[in-house]
Amino acid sequence: MANNGSSYRMSAFPVTVFSHLLAVSIATLVLYWLLKLREGVAFTSHVKIQIFNAIKIAYERANAYRYFLSAIITYKGILATRQALKLIHLVLHLLALFAGILGICAVFKFHNELKIAHAYTLHSWTGLSTICLFGLQLLLGFVTFLFPGAKSGTRARFAPWHIFTGVVVFFMAIVTAETGLMEVFMFQKLYRGQEALVVNFIGLLVLVFWISVGLIVVLPSKRK
Repeated sequence: MANNGSSYRMSAFPVTVFSHLLAVSIATLVLYWLLKLREGVAFTSHVKIQIFNAIKIAYERANAYRYFLSAIITYKGILATRQALKLIHLVLHLLALFAGILGICAVFKFHNELKIAHAYTLHSWTGLSTICLFGLQLLLGFVTFLFPGAKSGTRARFAPWHIFTGVVVFFMAIVTAETGLMEVFMFQKLYRGQEALVVNFIGLLVLVFWISVGLIVVLPSKRK
């Protein structure tokens, strides 16, 4: 029985490695898509689609920082002291929040320059909700677990809700990414061809990434 338990505890590590590989694959495909099959990336350009491409890059960076090396994967895959993990957790969250805000700024800039209405799709609603909830979770987590820090009893009661909210934000980010890809098909009319194939593969890998991270949540940490 002891050996079976030990094997079960070790099983989270290979899933973590697999999720890292998925994140790298998604990032690579997104870059290939925008730089090779689209017009490139720019925050300011007379070619407006380049601004829109910057949105995708920024949001993909937010997902990478937030989940590729952050909360769930950090605590399950890195052997370090609790305090060190908290600091890594915080820094990567701040980077993710910055990237997400940059992406939203690019969205509004793109819409303003092309005279497009704001926040009229499910994708935009879930995206804004995700960033707002993410920012609130980061603020409450900082106050509760770091400086100034709440009492141990309060931290213990808040921890399950902090974890639950993190999983919810992760799910919302995945929904936002997938609906964003569907919008590309709708607005760009990508019914077939190489670009449609790449976009479909990105969507499929994002789905598998979500499943792998969900598996990491339920599997025990390698740390004793």
